[in-house]
Amino acid sequence: MAQEDAVTGVDRIFQPIVDVMSLFLFFPIGGENGFPFIVLWLFVAAIFFTLRMGFINFRGFKHAIQVVQGKFDDPHDEGEVSHFQALATAVSGTVGLGNIAGVAVAIQLGGPGAMFWLTLAGLFGMVTKFVECTLAVKYRRVLEDGTVLGGPMYYLTRGLSPKGMRPLGQGLAVLFCILCLGGSLGGANMFQSNQAYAAISSLIPGLPAWLFGVILAALAAFVIIGGIRRIGAVAEKLVPAMAAIYAIACLFVIVVNIAQVPAAIGTIISEAFVPSAAVGGIVGVMVQGIRRSSFSNEAGVGSAAIAHSAARTDEHIREGIVALLEPFIDTVVICNMTAIAIVLTGVYQDTGDTLSGVAMTSSAFATVIGWFPIVLSIAVCLFAFSTIISWSYYGIQAWAYLFGERTTLIFKCIYVVCTFLGCLTSLGLIIDFSDLMLLGMAFPNLIGCYILSNEVAGDLKDYWQRLTSGQMPTYEQQLAFETSEQPSNKL
Repeated sequence: MAQEDAVTGVDRIFQPIVDVMSLFLFFPIGGENGFPFIVLWLFVAAIFFTLRMGFINFRGFKHAIQVVQGKFDDPHDEGEVSHFQALATAVSGTVGLGNIAGVAVAIQLGGPGAMFWLTLAGLFGMVTKFVECTLAVKYRRVLEDGTVLGGPMYYLTRGLSPKGMRPLGQGLAVLFCILCLGGSLGGANMFQSNQAYAAISSLIPGLPAWLFGVILAALAAFVIIGGIRRIGAVAEKLVPAMAAIYAIACLFVIVVNIAQVPAAIGTIISEAFVPSAAVGGIVGVMVQGIRRSSFSNEAGVGSAAIAHSAARTDEHIREGIVALLEPFIDTVVICNMTAIAIVLTGVYQDTGDTLSGVAMTSSAFATVIGWFPIVLSIAVCLFAFSTIISWSYYGIQAWAYLFGERTTLIFKCIYVVCTFLGCLTSLGLIIDFSDLMLLGMAFPNLIGCYILSNEVAGDLKDYWQRLTSGQMPTYEQQLAFETSEQPSNKL
């Protein structure tokens, strides 16, 4: 009875806050069936930045691959992690349950056509990531010991102050950090550990929640306390592994049904423009696709900007170009692999309300791989753990901005305890609250990105001119040139 009273007390505290935040973030623009405000806020920004930056998502794609391969890495540049480690850390924070469950929800509510709009929103979102991550490196702080402090809170203050907007910048930065702390502790930590336990307990019946919680919290603590260098080192190994496991399973389903792939793609495209009445017409399909894309890749939320601010580089535009790969990997590639598997197997047509989220994806794969629930459970655990460690760094940076970097150990301890508690409790409204805070981060972040977008466009023009004119050699070319310039010791 006492526990029920405690739960009821928590509900009474959080319910009004959740209701108000939901009303603001999901207020339908254009009528009852219009776009939720936060979805429109993110999508319009993505279109604006894509046009303003001259479609850098397409013309900069090849260069982004070259940078990630390390061709421009200089170990003497300021920063704590390589371009690839920064990308892996950020991707590990976005690739997760949204790619498995979120895609199924989009198809269930919006039909196969939702995937067309999800993909389109992902392509536009690439440039939003470019803008916010470019600004994060440009306005980061590098301490004497080499530690990097960066993210939206720094470009909101350091970027807006010279424009006479210091009070606005400070207010937006504090708001962003408060929202980031809530999002990191709840949806990005407790919810992930909760789902990881649910996945592993299906494989190991009778596994005590407290035991799994202790193991998961200990693993998280080992990585988190080591800081961004250890987080990046783990992410660069974990992300390719978890992506490979899931991708191989997806490809197996696609290969088995290879003859039906053209028809599945045709269904996705045709129903994007001529959907069934059951999904609310074309606006309903667009809303579901764009909404799931925004939730999946987090373009505009500002979280990835914190990870990329630690990249070892003296070219902020270069790191922004690396960052535009994230929505492509997360949304255009992984989400579409899930979607094609679901559409190919047709499980979305005959399940009704009996299957949703992870269950629908599992059902789709089980049609050709009987043991897929095992693979899915492993993937869910890996995705959850990668999100936990990545978002710990985001929370640490927000805490450091508000309370000072010397106190971050306090937050790390709180974070690890929350990882443990997430396995034990039904989170309910706390998760709803933290998810809303996570989405709310996009409001202060994008205001700053709009104001500073002219700076980014100018810096991009200068960088691209130097790159295409041959003034920007790779690190190997630079070393070869410096070696050839050294005087010979021979007589």
